[in-house]
Amino acid sequence: MRGGAAARLACCLLLQLVAAGEGHGVQPLSRIAIHRARVALDASAAVRASPPLLGSQGEDTAWVTVNFVVPHPSDGDWIGVFSPSYFNASTCPGSHGGPGPVICSAPIKYQFANYSSDYGKSGKGTLKFLLINQRQDFSFAVFTGGLSNPKLIAVSNKIAFANPKAPVYPRLAQGKAWNEMTVTWTSGYDINEAYPFVEWGIKWNPAVRTAAGTVTFDRESICGDPARSVGWRDPGFIHTAFLTDLWPNKEYYYKIGHMMPDGNVVWGKLNSFKAPPYPGQKSLQRVVIFGDMGKAERDGSNEYSNYQPGSLNTTDTLVKDLNNIDIVFHIGDITYANGYISQWDQFTQQVEAITSRVPYMIASGNHERDWPNSGSFYNVSDSGGECGVLAETMYYTPTENRANYWYSTDYGMFRFCVADSEHDWREGTEQYKFIENCLATVDRKKQPWLIFIAHRVLGYSSGFFYGRDGSFAEPMSRESLQKLWQKYRVDIAFYGHVHNYERTCPVYEKQCVSSEKSHYTGTMNGTIHVVVGGGGSHLSNFTADVPAWSVYREMEYGFVKLTAFNYSSLLYEYKRSSDGEVYDSFTLHREYRDLLGCVKDSCPPTIPSA
Repeated sequence: MRGGAAARLACCLLLQLVAAGEGHGVQPLSRIAIHRARVALDASAAVRASPPLLGSQGEDTAWVTVNFVVPHPSDGDWIGVFSPSYFNASTCPGSHGGPGPVICSAPIKYQFANYSSDYGKSGKGTLKFLLINQRQDFSFAVFTGGLSNPKLIAVSNKIAFANPKAPVYPRLAQGKAWNEMTVTWTSGYDINEAYPFVEWGIKWNPAVRTAAGTVTFDRESICGDPARSVGWRDPGFIHTAFLTDLWPNKEYYYKIGHMMPDGNVVWGKLNSFKAPPYPGQKSLQRVVIFGDMGKAERDGSNEYSNYQPGSLNTTDTLVKDLNNIDIVFHIGDITYANGYISQWDQFTQQVEAITSRVPYMIASGNHERDWPNSGSFYNVSDSGGECGVLAETMYYTPTENRANYWYSTDYGMFRFCVADSEHDWREGTEQYKFIENCLATVDRKKQPWLIFIAHRVLGYSSGFFYGRDGSFAEPMSRESLQKLWQKYRVDIAFYGHVHNYERTCPVYEKQCVSSEKSHYTGTMNGTIHVVVGGGGSHLSNFTADVPAWSVYREMEYGFVKLTAFNYSSLLYEYKRSSDGEVYDSFTLHREYRDLLGCVKDSCPPTIPSA
């Protein structure tokens, strides 16, 4: 790259990163200056949690009532949930009893005491917390002094789930072969304590058991703070089993379990999934795509209503329509844990109703991967020190190298080429070669619908921070990739990162190649680019001027659903998370011969006729 071009790229990247930082908000737990906390236990303050035993019937979530009394109430008082329940200075890394912080781990959630009515007058209050099984016990702590100068004045009794180590939150994903499904879950059982497996099969047939592999990670496996300091929490053990030789479209039942040394089994819940169709199989196939959802709290904790206000709506709307969804792609910015590791467990529980039933395929985003000097393309700290370790461990993807989060996956008549925008995608790189190979090797007679996916916008967006410098995308992205999209006739390219929705016309080299907006037929002369980053995190604004290539855009939470009816007919729908209704749509009708037609920069070689 010439010096001037390199300088322009660096300048553009800096502008994008500064702008992105302005729009991504602050992880609520990071507002707590827990390292500055003081301990000043007050005999006249008290806090009590009930019930003491949770999940006695095998439940992995439970509501807890917390009653508290504070002698001098103020608006800055708050209740923190700590897990493990024991959280004094002796648990600090390298603690030797000398000077240092008295509390070294952030709470897993919190609520302000004045959420309880009349607290400001009486100093007495009651709050409800929804807890999930996270392998450890819990205690509740009362702090005064606000989030920036917390003072601990009371600690509650301990409470716990009946079996804190139970296997929980199964997550399906497609394997590397079309007829393989993977099941990943979390537990507190090391391989030395119990043997993890999945029991599965077809109804009325004998079940089989498939062993699972077990992995975990420690502080030294991740890159920086807060993930290695106040955000650290033991992740437990993550297990993955590979269910192979599936029959296409057949329904399978499965249960995760752990066999103890005495032969007894600790079981998870019974679930089911439909096996993927054969590549090229002609059947009804329905795909959901969105990005940037994050986790939220159903009990009002952590002020997540200000951080990821649409997350629960997206989750709940998908669950309601799950019988009409075959596979889901969450294309980056998964949890927004940003180094607070407890939040990954909570996200896996939030989406369990989806992930336990259909494959949940993820892509890498800046909030999963980016950390200075860690190999990420963008030298920023958006992951909070996670540097990809959490995403790569908690969710399976059919990558060749888990550190390089690009992969291809086939689903019937679809081919998905999933890029990793947090690694270099420019021409000549390893990822560029992967992208071209993924696009070039699909048989469009059998798999006519070719989809490109990345987290950051590598195509087109009139989001404010992309549009204000006139680039409307990541610097140099279109210049590197558009000739591949055009050459191999990519139908639709999807992106997240910008928290809104936008669809372009079929476009090539910044020019619309069709004036049609809702019914596309015959040869496609360009690729439709879609930003679908409104999964849940706070919304992003657009530029004031609407570019000519922008067909529809709105600042709302939502997702896209693709329905392939056959080899020649595809329905595209954008639905809002608030009501599940369609607000933008188009149809695409074409035959195989339309893919063979000559278009600009995508013409097969010919010789003159005799």
